[in-house]
Amino acid sequence: MKKLQLTTKIFIGLALGIVLGIILQPNPDFANNYIKPFGTLFLNLIKLVIVPLVFSSLVVGACSMDDVRKLGRIGGKTVAYYMLTTAFAVTIGLILANVTNVGGGFSIPVDANVPIPETPNVIDTLLNIIPSNPLKALVDGNMLQIIAFALIIGAGIIGIGEKGKILFNFFDSFAEVMYKIIAVIMQFAPIGVFALITPVVAVNGPGVLLPLLKLIIVVYAGCALHAILVYSSTVNIFAKISPLQFFKGVAPAMVFAYTTASSSATLPINMKRCEENLGASKSICSFVLPLGATINMDGTAIYQGICAFFIAQVYGIELPLSAQLTIILTATLASIGTAGVPGAGMIMLGMVLQSVGLPIEGIALIAGVDRILDMMRTMINITGDAACTVIVAATEGELDRSVYEKSSKVA
Repeated sequence: MKKLQLTTKIFIGLALGIVLGIILQPNPDFANNYIKPFGTLFLNLIKLVIVPLVFSSLVVGACSMDDVRKLGRIGGKTVAYYMLTTAFAVTIGLILANVTNVGGGFSIPVDANVPIPETPNVIDTLLNIIPSNPLKALVDGNMLQIIAFALIIGAGIIGIGEKGKILFNFFDSFAEVMYKIIAVIMQFAPIGVFALITPVVAVNGPGVLLPLLKLIIVVYAGCALHAILVYSSTVNIFAKISPLQFFKGVAPAMVFAYTTASSSATLPINMKRCEENLGASKSICSFVLPLGATINMDGTAIYQGICAFFIAQVYGIELPLSAQLTIILTATLASIGTAGVPGAGMIMLGMVLQSVGLPIEGIALIAGVDRILDMMRTMINITGDAACTVIVAATEGELDRSVYEKSSKVA
């Protein structure tokens, strides 16, 4: 009998979790008290390796660029792709919100007890990218500061040439150890996925979701449209990869991201799939993906546009074209300005609402279904990371196309 692949096992775990969650809707406490802890344990195991993995892999990725100019070139391509696709994403979100009249006819009471996140100063956040205490950044898990420190170390190793080889070998070996640990942890992914999705379905049953069902459908449709229009076209045009092959290769990471709602937790499996299924070189994966897990927020940008329009309609406030253009600009810049901040999606929404004079209390309108929305926007975020990775790899001549030849023969 053929052994089931990990992807299939994860799908099975997801399906069983959804079924059990529906069964446990009358008693969600059981799901939270006895099933959710297994999911939390699995996420803790993933989080255990995130910081050392990101740091070591980025140092290795930076060193693998051979010279600082190549590092700058690839960094420029990566950031440009993330910013452009984010702008497209929020535009798609606003167009869909207008066409579907997403907030029309809604009258939902605001829960005053929902905490409204403070919006950080974008300039301060950008200035804090360079850590004054890199060890504290590592301990706190401040991803932007960790990325900056890793790139500085990598550039320094390149700068001293042969003398830096010992330090490079250390980080290279350390990264390989992290990959091995991740491979073992990922064997428990089906159980983790099952334990994470069950309480979500049990707690957020159809009765809770129905009042906001239209919002959820529009956000999900916007994310799907972005994946089909933007990712399919860009990987096809710039990387010469069939969209079907691309989505098939990244599917395991997409399922995992949807369940965990965490780009950082999905980073290890996304790195593995981009290298093994999509053919991107290890050096490109090690650089582009950790950066994307922090600053790429296409799914979140779609959510910003639709939710801002939804909140405006619920409060009876008109959003002229100028205000909608402001939302596009703010959401695009905020995708980097709030990177690495806990609850970045909510904070970004707060910044967007403030930029066009909408009541920030409107966040409370969607707080009850934010987890459902977060799952989809995270899945789109990591898919964008993978798309950027294969495009950068292709333009740098570091894409192994034999991977696609093998997959077509198997198919």
